[in-house]
Amino acid sequence: MTIEIKPAKASCNYQELVKHDRVHTSLYTDPAIFDDEMDKVFYSTWVWVGHASEIPEAGSFKTTYVGKQPVIVARDRKMKVHVLLNRCRHRGATVCEHKKGKAASFVCPYHGWSYATDGSLRGVPHPEGYADILEKGDHPLVGLRVEEYAGMIFATFKEDIEPLDTYLGAAKKWMDLFMKQGGGYPVKAGNAHRFRFPGNWKIQLENTTDAYHFPLVHKSFLSSVDQQTLDMLDFVEGSGYVEDLGNGHSVMVMIPELVDLEANLDAPIPARFEELAQQLREKHSEEEVRRIVRAVGGSGFNLNIFPNIACSMAFFRVLQPIAVDETEIHHVVLTMDGGPEEANCARLRMHEHFQGPMGFGTPDDSEAWERVQKGASAGKDLWILLNRGLPKEVETEDGRRSDVSAETGMRAAYQQWKKLMTA
Repeated sequence: MTIEIKPAKASCNYQELVKHDRVHTSLYTDPAIFDDEMDKVFYSTWVWVGHASEIPEAGSFKTTYVGKQPVIVARDRKMKVHVLLNRCRHRGATVCEHKKGKAASFVCPYHGWSYATDGSLRGVPHPEGYADILEKGDHPLVGLRVEEYAGMIFATFKEDIEPLDTYLGAAKKWMDLFMKQGGGYPVKAGNAHRFRFPGNWKIQLENTTDAYHFPLVHKSFLSSVDQQTLDMLDFVEGSGYVEDLGNGHSVMVMIPELVDLEANLDAPIPARFEELAQQLREKHSEEEVRRIVRAVGGSGFNLNIFPNIACSMAFFRVLQPIAVDETEIHHVVLTMDGGPEEANCARLRMHEHFQGPMGFGTPDDSEAWERVQKGASAGKDLWILLNRGLPKEVETEDGRRSDVSAETGMRAAYQQWKKLMTA
């Protein structure tokens, strides 16, 4: 069973709130706009809900949200993936409260209705009390439309939407490149560092395609790395670029030589990875060592897939809107499934260094996002500028491109936002 959310009638003139080079501050602060966004964006397009490695076996599941609606992402006994609304069809209680796990069924704790991992209703206590009213086939958990690409699982409430393959478009090439981080092994999505910040979800959406802030906000992080890494991360004046990939997606290439992790494997191994390389040489060929070491360092780009997932250098960044002024972020560490323990440990240490709760990157970003939300309350008719890089922007086969510090990716996201909000 599927259900389509009918968009609410627009209460604002969204055409006037999004210009080609700026957006109105009310997009961060107006609760009515936020409510409309849930209907017209999160319930009307493809939304990322998980990676295939998070539900590897029959019965595996994870819980998450599509917009503000709780869902279960589950693999049934035939290995098919389902995304189910997490609410009993009887009286509405959630049927699963665990973040992830493995189960043969989901049982409502209130009255005991039980559901298979494909959502079908399996059993009802004391069914005689319902006489002839209850037909099991009429009361499964509500399922969303589900499609998958490169191990990335997406769901939508909208039945007549374009196929996921079409929606992703030019972003697919970059998804394929990002998945080379397995270093010859499958990519595995691990545990997430979850936190909330008091700000609008679009503030964070902008951040993953914003190279301009990096040397300013992340001075403490840059002071903690070796000179070779510091030189590599000095990309604002480099040859990188930001490209609009269509449908609100964008890619920010910071380190062009690390776009394809399987290219130029004969390049010198960075000094910071030499000890790891020596450990790997005990059990792996030189080509395998170089592929694994390259993967440990991560991709040289950030890929934003509108509206809620970023493939960011070496991790997934997932955003979950909570309220107009509150957002939850999940930083999901990526490792090599079945890969060398020492290589995966190195990935974990790198993740902790920047994205972890005691890392150098996330706390600084979070404060910047909070300040943007706080500042958005000053003034009643002010605009957020998105005009950086416009003079250098050029047409490409996939969309538009400008230098690495341009706000091209943000402009792309807001044009998609306006398209959905005015549909």
